[in-house]
Amino acid sequence: MSALKRHERIMEILIASQEITVGELSDTLHVTGKTIREDLAKLEEMGLLVRVHGGAVLAQNDQYGILSGQGTNTKHMPEKSEIAERALHYIQPGDIIALDGGSTTLEIARRLPSMPLTVVTNDLFILSELARKEQVRLVVPGGERNRNMLVSSQAIEYVRGLNIHKAFVSSTALHPEFGLSIYTGDLVPFKKALVDTAQKVYGVIDHQKFGQFALWTFATCSELDMIITDSGLSSEHAKHFQQAGIPLDQAGA
Repeated sequence: MSALKRHERIMEILIASQEITVGELSDTLHVTGKTIREDLAKLEEMGLLVRVHGGAVLAQNDQYGILSGQGTNTKHMPEKSEIAERALHYIQPGDIIALDGGSTTLEIARRLPSMPLTVVTNDLFILSELARKEQVRLVVPGGERNRNMLVSSQAIEYVRGLNIHKAFVSSTALHPEFGLSIYTGDLVPFKKALVDTAQKVYGVIDHQKFGQFALWTFATCSELDMIITDSGLSSEHAKHFQQAGIPLDQAGA
């Protein structure tokens, strides 16, 4: 396993458990304790974790990866609900939209009315949610399952050939310099394809993720047409992104 893959797995484990020991990581990843300590030192340099005696804890407690088998991330649900309600204002009958995988886009799917609409998604939970809405046409790029996501190189090429009006993309973190980033590298090409292909790209990102960054960047802030966020975003963060020329739709503003 490459160092980047180990870093990715370490962050996924930390996201799930909040803290981990060197011994547990060594057993899980089948490498020496020395290698794990070197990995933790590198990740600490990047500001992603904090080393403690015998292990590490998350430096950013509100960072998430792809969803668990239950399809539910209950943290910050009021914020996700606010964002989903704002996102619905940008969706019109007849649109061809893409819903990227994630708990916020899943909330959009839950609130989306049954209306003539084409939805492109590789998220199994979103597919399950929309399958009961008879007027919604589903387009599934396909691929191999990675938890709740379908991923493959063929799916990426398929997406690049579509005419997508609007893409709603989720992110683990949003940073002025590092853009939109996630911890799972396998999902980066698909997210990039959505950003490159869609006529309009909406980042659906709750306020806790502003000013944070993860391992893999899949889009710069300038590639977004709009950031949709919740009412909890500070005026300082809002002003910073608006000054950078990025339109911001904040619930309650």
